[in-house]
Amino acid sequence: MADSKMFSERVAFVTGSSRGIGRVIAAHLANLGASVAIQGTTATSTRAFGEADSLTAVAKSIEAESGSKVVPVYGNLANPEVVRNLVKEIRAALGRIDILVNCAGGDIGAAGTGAPMAGKPSQNDSVFISYEDLRSVLDRNLMTCLLVCREVVPEMIARRSGRVINIGSIAGFIGLEQGAIYATAKAAVHEYTRCLAVMLRPHNVTANAVAPGDIVTSRFVASRKVEEARMTGVGSLEGYGRPMDIASAVAFLASPDAGYITGQLIRVDGGRQCFAG
Repeated sequence: MADSKMFSERVAFVTGSSRGIGRVIAAHLANLGASVAIQGTTATSTRAFGEADSLTAVAKSIEAESGSKVVPVYGNLANPEVVRNLVKEIRAALGRIDILVNCAGGDIGAAGTGAPMAGKPSQNDSVFISYEDLRSVLDRNLMTCLLVCREVVPEMIARRSGRVINIGSIAGFIGLEQGAIYATAKAAVHEYTRCLAVMLRPHNVTANAVAPGDIVTSRFVASRKVEEARMTGVGSLEGYGRPMDIASAVAFLASPDAGYITGQLIRVDGGRQCFAG
């Protein structure tokens, strides 16, 4: 990927990009020349962990750094009407969507990110999680991905061109006692990505997933007791990853170099999981 502006004349929509991994993905694609639509649930989702005052402020910051056009949109992506309206807004501002990155998600219950442990459900297992938290986690991680793809992918099919990159998780490959519904939702995102890729093969559109391991963000630090020895990880792959590790993988999958890669789940976890699946 030698071209520093390889995505010039391309439009990317990155969901869940008001902060954390999504924000870095959006900034990286913009730095590579893409016009980018960023999204948060509200206009001030950015404030949850002090990353910015507003979604508009994030857009202006990325624009100033990259020189690319950045449009902020906000709304609940688990609502199909909201998704439809946001996609219309993006098309009106930027044109067709060439690259879709479904990054919205997180192990966040119904109380939101302001709850203890940055919003993790208080009962977070397979059985005793509350119905409200169960629906919240499934909606945030799975339904957002499904609904946005349903709205964006048809235009990619029509023009026989496009890239879909869904953000899964290494949690979706294993059984977990805690975070069980999050793991279930991400496993579903992985399988949906495979099914989508098979459907899109005849239309020259690729669909892949990136499965992050432990990636340091403001919410990551707020949601658990971190291992200080893994915060640096200099000289090995045993430390925590950084959002740019995920952004680089996304950019590769969106690039011409990955034109013959589809239906793949790529772990970006420093080798924490080294098994088939």
